[in-house]
Amino acid sequence: MEEEPHICHSHMEHTQTKALKTALLVAAVFMVIEVIGGLIANSLALISDALHMFTDVGAMFLSLIVLRITKIPSTPKMSYGYHRAEVLGALASALSLWVLSGILIYESIMRLIYPPQVEGPIVLVVASFGLIANILMIRALHSSKSHSLNLKAAYLHVIGDLLGSVAVIVGGLILWLTNWNPIDPIITLFFTLFILYSTGKIIKQAFIILMESTPEHIDPVLIEKDLLTIKGVKEVHDLHIWAVSSKRIALSAHIMAEAPHNALNEVHRMMENKYNIHHMTIQIEEPGAFESQFCYDCKPNPKKK
Repeated sequence: MEEEPHICHSHMEHTQTKALKTALLVAAVFMVIEVIGGLIANSLALISDALHMFTDVGAMFLSLIVLRITKIPSTPKMSYGYHRAEVLGALASALSLWVLSGILIYESIMRLIYPPQVEGPIVLVVASFGLIANILMIRALHSSKSHSLNLKAAYLHVIGDLLGSVAVIVGGLILWLTNWNPIDPIITLFFTLFILYSTGKIIKQAFIILMESTPEHIDPVLIEKDLLTIKGVKEVHDLHIWAVSSKRIALSAHIMAEAPHNALNEVHRMMENKYNIHHMTIQIEEPGAFESQFCYDCKPNPKKK
């Protein structure tokens, strides 16, 4: 029975790895198709979609590397292991999209000033293939996206790419029917603004973890109040709550309590069951011992005359 969590965890990692490899293969194949189609059609929107798919490939490849790194056991110097590799991978993935978005915004503005001729039918056909590819990738990654911040970042890459493919299809249809070339850079601008918005949330979450801030879904004031409701607990101070990774939360606190052993057990039970916090460092202090330690020098010595 004790090995069941380990088996479930290994099965989950195997599922994540398989999903990432499937999505990576699909993205790589269709990226090549979109690059070739974009060059032939002279479409910035199609090329931008291909470039975003290229970042999908990078994000998923990075996710595979991170999954391997997080398996490395902890050491005396790396006592938390390598779980924050997940956060660093997500941050690198998101920042790469911001750099790409800056390039695409510049190119879009230049094309609005000097709109080139774009082949609408080719854009429509190739973007349709891209849409199919994104649907396949979403199906592969959907069940694993909630397991880590890094996989969530990869999933957002694909979601952004899917919306981009829809926009490019609409643009290709408009180009085909009207030959209105400015639609190509306009779609690219909307596409990049969505990328900046979606990845901004990932960057914020990664920043919170790296700065060891209290996770957004946890209220330290409420935790302190809950701890004070435990029988015998008189005071809570030096309470710290931080995230080691997106799924691993740590807590440390000094608690002044009568019946220290019982209070410690109740603290662990409450944090694990109510807040899902399993990594804790709790220092219990008895009120009497604390006061006597502080006032030792204040008491008169009866042996002195």
